[in-house]
Amino acid sequence: MTLPAQLVLGVLLEDPAVARYGLEICQVAGLPSGTVHPILARLEQCGWVTSRWEDVDPSEQGRPRRRYYLLDPDSVAHVRSALARARTPVSRLGLLRPHAAGGT
Repeated sequence: MTLPAQLVLGVLLEDPAVARYGLEICQVAGLPSGTVHPILARLEQCGWVTSRWEDVDPSEQGRPRRRYYLLDPDSVAHVRSALARARTPVSRLGLLRPHAAGGT
């Protein structure tokens, strides 16, 4: 499993019951959208993640609609197990992106 995939899954595991939109995942993971969105698409294809478009009118919001991603509840244990087997332990991921954790 790649380090970027580990970072994305780590963000989603912070609170598996909360859906996050793509740009939010990018910011928390400290990765560009061109890296995060293909990962999210692959995770959705394998059934670990589900997604939905928010139900808002972009002209009223003054921004495009957001696509929200959520770990499938039946996959949370599989995700934790996969991350435990991954080369970079989840507990050390924060060390690799200190700017995201520190807010700078």
